[in-house]
Amino acid sequence: MRKPQQLRNRELVLLIFAMALTLGAFVLVQFGAIGELDTKVLGVVGIMCVLAFALHIVLRIRASQADPFLVPVALMLTGIGTAMIYRLDLAYVAHWNVGTSNAGEHQMLYAALSIALCIGLVWSLANYRVLFKYTYIFGFLGIILLALPFIPFLNGGGNAVVWISIFGFNFQPGEIAKICLAIFFAGYLVRTRESLTSTGKRVLGFTFPRAREFGPLLVIWLISMAIIVLQRDLGTGILIFGMFVAMLYVATGKTGWVLIGVFLAGAGAVAATFVMPYVHGRFEQWLHALDDDLYNASANASFQLVNGLFGMAHGGMFGTGLGQGRPDITPVAGSDYIIPSLGEELGLVGVFAILALYLIFASRGAHVGVAGQDDFGKLLSVGLSFTIALQVFIMVGGVTRVIPLTGLTTPFLAAGGSSLLANWLIVAILLRVSDAVRRQPRAVIG
Repeated sequence: MRKPQQLRNRELVLLIFAMALTLGAFVLVQFGAIGELDTKVLGVVGIMCVLAFALHIVLRIRASQADPFLVPVALMLTGIGTAMIYRLDLAYVAHWNVGTSNAGEHQMLYAALSIALCIGLVWSLANYRVLFKYTYIFGFLGIILLALPFIPFLNGGGNAVVWISIFGFNFQPGEIAKICLAIFFAGYLVRTRESLTSTGKRVLGFTFPRAREFGPLLVIWLISMAIIVLQRDLGTGILIFGMFVAMLYVATGKTGWVLIGVFLAGAGAVAATFVMPYVHGRFEQWLHALDDDLYNASANASFQLVNGLFGMAHGGMFGTGLGQGRPDITPVAGSDYIIPSLGEELGLVGVFAILALYLIFASRGAHVGVAGQDDFGKLLSVGLSFTIALQVFIMVGGVTRVIPLTGLTTPFLAAGGSSLLANWLIVAILLRVSDAVRRQPRAVIG
């Protein structure tokens, strides 16, 4: 077992590198876009870095054996994404006759708030197993959060019923709901794993569960389909169902659950394509993106998708350089299409580096679960890590036309305070679980 001091020192070195990269990205954006430095903006970025350093100090005091890679990777992704959103603000002002655009400033403030909340959770959550006691409360809370946008005086508008508005601030409760549901799934599967792993029927070499154990999977599938139908939110429905199937497989080790999950997901997607016009439109954009009529259509056009692809193609291998491309040509370049924006200015090499950071984050989170002996911690960490990985796959696959695009945010990178807050809370939970795992005397730590 590595000494706590070595872990924190490694984290400090990586954190300094992440801070330097974040500040460097903002400097390059300003020189590339406007040819001068705005020290006020750099000051706000500095506050974000100071808070990240404060998180490091708190880890030394309260969770000295936590994983040393999670915070630097999360900060690096947050810094790169915030720099690109700020860069797009500069482009909108310069090229689109927009008086002011302050999405970048808002993202910086949300980043600072998110890191502060991460600090608070790490400090206060002395034992993550306390979450296990409230398994069903978290499940109920997750459902309530998903239902909040249906309350008329809270609904924040938009095509998808996923936003609430409180005192002028928009928030997406589904981002917090996924954490609550991950806690519920982990606790539920720990309690019912014996019945779920009972002998079933073998078909073509695979063991399929009995009908009475099939119920929980069917219920979660129905909830996911209800989200897709009622909220018009294909992404969240897929995310929640995928998270549950992954945790179910880890809990039982049965391949049959995965096969049934894939079949249900495919059947649901096909049914939604035929029944729901907006889902059908997403598939049309995916299959016929370069069709002239679809590109110029007034509704469900592929203009956005194609321009994102053109932007990445323009970036080539090494990109145009931060602040020197035109990612603002693609609509919503700072949220759904943040990856094409970064691909244009950082190139294929930069995108691969970003995907490598996600791979490190997800693998470290999964490693936390595998190394631990507590089933609840194992399922929770694997579930949260898989959620991040699946979200990245859905978004990167959508903007690169590997799969149909759905309405999710790219974790840590894309504009959106709700997503950023939720992702940094995930970081806090993973830090707490990893610290507890390393304190177990018989845990195998790689």
